[in-house]
Amino acid sequence: MKPVLALVGRPNVGKSTLFNRLTKSRDAIVADFAGLTRDRHYGNGHQGKHDYIVIDTGGFEPDATTGIYREMAKQTRQAVAEADVVIFVVDARAGLSAQDHDIATYLRRLGKPCLLVANKAEAVREGMPLVEFFELGLGDVHPVSAAHGQGIRALIEMALTPLHLPELDESEAQPDAETIKLAVAGRPNVGKSTLINTWLGEERLVAFDLPGTTRDAISVPFERDGQKFELIDTAGLRRRGQVFEAIEKFSVVKTLQAIESSNVVLLLIDATQGVTDQDAHIAGYTLENGRAVVVAVNKWDAVDDYQRELVKRSIETRLPFLKFAAMHLISAQKRQGLGPLWASIVQAHKAANCKMSTPVLTRLLLEAVQFQSPKRSGMYRPKLRYAHQGGMNPPVIVIHGNSLEHVTDSYKRYLEGRFRKEFDLVGTPLRIELKTSSNPYAGKGET
Repeated sequence: MKPVLALVGRPNVGKSTLFNRLTKSRDAIVADFAGLTRDRHYGNGHQGKHDYIVIDTGGFEPDATTGIYREMAKQTRQAVAEADVVIFVVDARAGLSAQDHDIATYLRRLGKPCLLVANKAEAVREGMPLVEFFELGLGDVHPVSAAHGQGIRALIEMALTPLHLPELDESEAQPDAETIKLAVAGRPNVGKSTLINTWLGEERLVAFDLPGTTRDAISVPFERDGQKFELIDTAGLRRRGQVFEAIEKFSVVKTLQAIESSNVVLLLIDATQGVTDQDAHIAGYTLENGRAVVVAVNKWDAVDDYQRELVKRSIETRLPFLKFAAMHLISAQKRQGLGPLWASIVQAHKAANCKMSTPVLTRLLLEAVQFQSPKRSGMYRPKLRYAHQGGMNPPVIVIHGNSLEHVTDSYKRYLEGRFRKEFDLVGTPLRIELKTSSNPYAGKGET
């Protein structure tokens, strides 16, 4: 088992910056903005012959009893419960605060191994400025600068050495190629975090009745029926004109990156609002990146029969380019319709990575041409000769022949339908590329 290090502290002390240093990544959003992180954010780190897990948490207020701060405090308590070592981060520039005392009191009661780390200490000389932190009663103060990378290596050694860890087995360090990356995307307040919490059976993510609660792309490992998944909760995407805060712009970038790096995207639509322009934009971006897609209409239990019919029609008219995707009607809060959703997710991933042999593709192509030939364009009629697979995720079929520049879009859709039916390509885009053979005698005059 990898040791777990939890980063705890009040808002804006640099926990996310330290998280990025410890994991050697840029997974956590960092900005000069208090209260940015809200969920538990997990990452993997490595130093020497040891691996470890780091948990980034939101600003901790142990006594918070209402609103979003109570939900954030619950996430931090859970992170501390999971940790082998707690790293309590304080701000060396701002000095000691009453909230630091509250957090220290909470950690002392738990009795867990704890390291007191004074961040932003690059401009603070050793000695007097850090003396005040000894009041917290957590032992020595370890100065670091997460922004500049100072003292990070020593911090990791101090955290791991008391745990007496065995050396890393290289075979265990290899990533699992069978894990399906599933990004849950949609507009704000559509129920993305609630859905993931329902799947996990715990309040793993902050789910609050406030649009924009999730600000970062949070990855959560999950296993179902022997299949491993990486669930990615993304920030809700608004229309461009409604993105005002700089931090929300960072969230949009992280969401788009999560969609690009995923294997399957679950597009979540709010049944109470129907399909909006923003839903269509998210679907278009997903299709543009060639990601497999499953559509789920959430809050289905909250609408009447008339609204349900309107939602179905809006999906048909506003998302016609997602006809290849499976659609499910669900209620994340009441756990309705979630079982079949998994089958479609696995099927979409399988279709996106489908292997198609050249003989079968060529046979299907010739049968399709025999059934319906492409239209003549002037003096030319396109001649489609053979086909082969040009890529996966999404599947790409390359067709060779003559005068293929005259093949119409409607005929390409006809071919796509034939290929989809044969290989059961449900849930994934399919790209068809046409390559025309060059005439070796073109441009050569008679001698």
